[in-house]
Amino acid sequence: MNTEDLIDDLAGRLDPIPPLWMERRLAGLTLIGLLLSVALMLAWLGVRPDIAAASLTGMFWMKFAYTLGLGAAGAWAVLALGRPGGNGTRAFSMATAVVAVLAGIALVRYISAPAEARHHLMMGHSSMICPQYIATISLPVLGATLWALRGMAPTRPALAGAAAGLMAGGVGAFVYAFFCNENAAPFVAIWYTVGVAISGLVGAVLGRLTLRW
Repeated sequence: MNTEDLIDDLAGRLDPIPPLWMERRLAGLTLIGLLLSVALMLAWLGVRPDIAAASLTGMFWMKFAYTLGLGAAGAWAVLALGRPGGNGTRAFSMATAVVAVLAGIALVRYISAPAEARHHLMMGHSSMICPQYIATISLPVLGATLWALRGMAPTRPALAGAAAGLMAGGVGAFVYAFFCNENAAPFVAIWYTVGVAISGLVGAVLGRLTLRW
Protein backbone atom coordinates (compact mmCIF):
# COMPACT_ATOMS: atom_id res chain seq x y z
CA MET A 1 0.00 0.00 0.00
CA ASN A 2 1.46 3.36 -0.99
CA THR A 3 1.29 6.52 1.11
CA GLU A 4 -1.72 8.01 -0.64
CA ASP A 5 -3.70 4.79 -0.24
CA LEU A 6 -2.76 4.67 3.46
CA ILE A 7 -3.93 8.26 3.99
CA ASP A 8 -7.21 7.55 2.19
CA ASP A 9 -7.70 4.40 4.26
CA LEU A 10 -7.09 6.21 7.55
CA ALA A 11 -9.30 9.15 6.54
CA GLY A 12 -12.07 6.75 5.64
CA ARG A 13 -12.12 5.41 9.19
CA LEU A 14 -12.67 8.81 10.79
CA ASP A 15 -16.09 9.45 12.24
CA PRO A 16 -17.47 12.98 11.84
CA ILE A 17 -17.58 15.04 15.03
CA PRO A 18 -21.16 15.75 16.15
CA PRO A 19 -22.29 19.39 15.93
CA LEU A 20 -21.20 21.53 18.89
CA TRP A 21 -19.21 18.61 20.32
CA MET A 22 -16.41 20.87 21.56
CA GLU A 23 -18.82 23.33 23.12
CA ARG A 24 -20.70 20.55 24.92
CA ARG A 25 -17.49 18.96 26.15
CA LEU A 26 -16.18 22.27 27.48
CA ALA A 27 -19.50 23.20 29.09
CA GLY A 28 -19.91 19.83 30.81
CA LEU A 29 -16.42 19.69 32.26
CA THR A 30 -16.51 23.38 33.21
CA LEU A 31 -19.72 22.78 35.15
CA ILE A 32 -17.98 20.06 37.14
CA GLY A 33 -15.04 22.37 37.83
CA LEU A 34 -17.40 25.20 38.78
CA LEU A 35 -19.23 23.04 41.31
CA LEU A 36 -15.92 22.00 42.84
CA SER A 37 -14.79 25.63 43.02
CA VAL A 38 -18.03 26.64 44.72
CA ALA A 39 -17.66 23.79 47.22
CA LEU A 40 -14.07 24.83 47.90
CA MET A 41 -15.06 28.45 48.43
CA LEU A 42 -17.94 27.60 50.75
CA ALA A 43 -15.89 25.16 52.83
CA TRP A 44 -12.86 27.45 53.00
CA LEU A 45 -14.20 31.02 53.06
CA GLY A 46 -17.98 31.06 53.11
CA VAL A 47 -20.22 33.81 51.79
CA ARG A 48 -19.93 37.42 52.93
CA PRO A 49 -22.52 38.02 55.66
CA ASP A 50 -23.77 41.30 54.18
CA ILE A 51 -24.36 39.94 50.70
CA ALA A 52 -28.07 40.87 50.68
CA ALA A 53 -27.34 44.53 51.41
CA ALA A 54 -24.31 44.57 49.10
CA SER A 55 -26.38 43.24 46.22
CA LEU A 56 -28.30 46.52 46.17
CA THR A 57 -25.20 48.42 45.04
CA GLY A 58 -23.95 48.81 41.49
CA MET A 59 -20.34 48.08 42.38
CA PHE A 60 -21.33 44.66 43.69
CA TRP A 61 -22.66 43.70 40.26
CA MET A 62 -19.72 45.34 38.53
CA LYS A 63 -17.45 42.64 39.96
CA PHE A 64 -19.63 39.90 38.57
CA ALA A 65 -19.89 41.54 35.14
CA TYR A 66 -16.12 41.95 35.01
CA THR A 67 -15.31 38.39 36.01
CA LEU A 68 -17.93 36.91 33.71
CA GLY A 69 -16.54 38.98 30.85
CA LEU A 70 -13.06 37.57 31.42
CA GLY A 71 -14.41 34.04 31.80
CA ALA A 72 -16.41 34.34 28.56
CA ALA A 73 -13.37 35.65 26.68
CA GLY A 74 -11.36 32.73 28.02
CA ALA A 75 -13.99 30.21 26.93
CA TRP A 76 -14.01 31.75 23.45
CA ALA A 77 -10.22 31.47 23.32
CA VAL A 78 -10.30 27.85 24.49
CA LEU A 79 -12.72 26.88 21.73
CA ALA A 80 -10.66 28.73 19.13
CA LEU A 81 -7.35 27.25 20.24
CA GLY A 82 -8.83 23.79 20.67
CA ARG A 83 -8.93 23.56 16.87
CA PRO A 84 -5.78 22.99 14.79
CA GLY A 85 -4.33 26.32 13.71
CA GLY A 86 -6.60 28.39 15.97
CA ASN A 87 -5.08 31.56 17.41
CA GLY A 88 -7.70 33.06 19.73
CA THR A 89 -6.74 36.61 18.74
CA ARG A 90 -10.27 38.02 18.83
CA ALA A 91 -11.00 36.32 22.15
CA PHE A 92 -7.88 37.74 23.76
CA SER A 93 -8.76 41.14 22.30
CA MET A 94 -12.15 40.86 24.02
CA ALA A 95 -10.40 40.15 27.33
CA THR A 96 -8.18 43.18 26.81
CA ALA A 97 -11.22 45.33 26.10
CA VAL A 98 -12.96 44.10 29.27
CA VAL A 99 -9.89 44.98 31.33
CA ALA A 100 -9.59 48.37 29.62
CA VAL A 101 -13.21 49.28 30.38
CA LEU A 102 -12.85 48.51 34.07
CA ALA A 103 -9.46 50.24 34.17
CA GLY A 104 -11.11 53.36 32.76
CA ILE A 105 -13.85 53.26 35.38
CA ALA A 106 -11.27 52.67 38.10
CA LEU A 107 -9.17 55.62 36.93
CA VAL A 108 -12.16 57.94 37.02
CA ARG A 109 -13.09 56.74 40.53
CA TYR A 110 -9.49 57.16 41.71
CA ILE A 111 -9.06 60.67 40.32
CA SER A 112 -12.40 61.88 41.63
CA ALA A 113 -11.82 60.50 45.15
CA PRO A 114 -10.30 62.62 47.95
CA ALA A 115 -6.54 62.21 48.20
CA GLU A 116 -6.75 60.55 51.60
CA ALA A 117 -9.09 57.85 50.26
CA ARG A 118 -7.11 56.86 47.20
CA HIS A 119 -4.76 54.40 48.86
CA HIS A 120 -7.66 52.46 50.34
CA LEU A 121 -9.45 52.43 46.99
CA MET A 122 -6.49 50.59 45.49
CA MET A 123 -5.37 48.41 48.39
CA GLY A 124 -8.53 47.81 50.41
CA HIS A 125 -7.91 45.47 53.31
CA SER A 126 -7.29 42.22 51.41
CA SER A 127 -4.98 43.08 48.53
CA MET A 128 -2.28 40.70 49.74
CA ILE A 129 -4.57 37.67 49.77
CA CYS A 130 -7.12 38.40 47.04
CA PRO A 131 -5.03 37.20 44.04
CA GLN A 132 -3.96 34.06 45.89
CA TYR A 133 -7.54 33.21 46.80
CA ILE A 134 -8.74 33.74 43.23
CA ALA A 135 -5.95 31.60 41.77
CA THR A 136 -6.64 28.82 44.28
CA ILE A 137 -10.40 28.79 43.77
CA SER A 138 -9.75 28.72 40.01
CA LEU A 139 -7.80 25.47 40.13
CA PRO A 140 -10.74 23.03 39.79
CA VAL A 141 -12.01 24.89 36.73
CA LEU A 142 -8.50 25.06 35.30
CA GLY A 143 -8.06 21.32 35.69
CA ALA A 144 -11.44 20.65 34.07
CA THR A 145 -10.72 23.01 31.17
CA LEU A 146 -7.31 21.48 30.48
CA TRP A 147 -8.96 18.05 30.50
CA ALA A 148 -11.49 19.33 27.97
CA LEU A 149 -8.65 20.61 25.77
CA ARG A 150 -6.93 17.22 25.90
CA GLY A 151 -9.89 15.81 24.00
CA MET A 152 -9.59 18.52 21.35
CA ALA A 153 -6.71 19.27 18.97
CA PRO A 154 -4.76 22.32 20.18
CA THR A 155 -1.59 22.97 18.19
CA ARG A 156 -0.32 25.75 20.47
CA PRO A 157 -0.33 24.09 23.90
CA ALA A 158 1.06 26.96 25.98
CA LEU A 159 -1.35 29.50 24.48
CA ALA A 160 -4.26 27.08 24.81
CA GLY A 161 -3.28 26.56 28.44
CA ALA A 162 -3.20 30.33 28.96
CA ALA A 163 -6.71 30.53 27.50
CA ALA A 164 -7.82 27.81 29.92
CA GLY A 165 -6.23 29.80 32.75
CA LEU A 166 -8.01 32.97 31.65
CA MET A 167 -11.34 31.18 31.60
CA ALA A 168 -10.69 29.48 34.95
CA GLY A 169 -9.47 32.72 36.49
CA GLY A 170 -12.60 34.57 35.40
CA VAL A 171 -14.84 31.82 36.78
CA GLY A 172 -12.79 31.55 39.97
CA ALA A 173 -12.93 35.32 40.51
CA PHE A 174 -16.71 35.19 39.97
CA VAL A 175 -17.02 32.57 42.70
CA TYR A 176 -14.64 34.45 45.01
CA ALA A 177 -16.73 37.61 44.64
CA PHE A 178 -19.45 36.00 46.77
CA PHE A 179 -17.01 36.08 49.68
CA CYS A 180 -15.04 39.25 48.95
CA ASN A 181 -16.41 42.47 50.46
CA GLU A 182 -14.15 44.78 48.44
CA ASN A 183 -16.25 46.76 45.97
CA ALA A 184 -14.00 49.64 44.87
CA ALA A 185 -13.34 49.67 41.12
CA PRO A 186 -9.59 50.39 41.52
CA PHE A 187 -9.22 47.42 43.86
CA VAL A 188 -11.05 45.06 41.52
CA ALA A 189 -9.21 46.36 38.46
CA ILE A 190 -5.84 45.69 40.07
CA TRP A 191 -6.13 42.68 42.34
CA TYR A 192 -8.84 40.65 40.64
CA THR A 193 -6.91 41.09 37.40
CA VAL A 194 -3.70 39.93 39.08
CA GLY A 195 -5.49 36.82 40.35
CA VAL A 196 -6.81 36.01 36.87
CA ALA A 197 -3.36 36.65 35.39
CA ILE A 198 -1.81 34.17 37.85
CA SER A 199 -4.34 31.59 36.74
CA GLY A 200 -3.47 32.33 33.11
CA LEU A 201 0.24 31.90 33.80
CA VAL A 202 -0.32 28.60 35.61
CA GLY A 203 -2.50 27.47 32.72
CA ALA A 204 0.21 28.33 30.19
CA VAL A 205 2.79 26.29 32.09
CA LEU A 206 0.47 23.32 32.56
CA GLY A 207 -0.75 23.54 29.00
CA ARG A 208 2.79 23.35 27.69
CA LEU A 209 3.30 20.19 29.72
CA THR A 210 -0.06 18.44 29.28
CA LEU A 211 -1.45 19.47 25.88
CA ARG A 212 1.34 18.24 23.64
CA TRP A 213 0.31 15.67 21.07
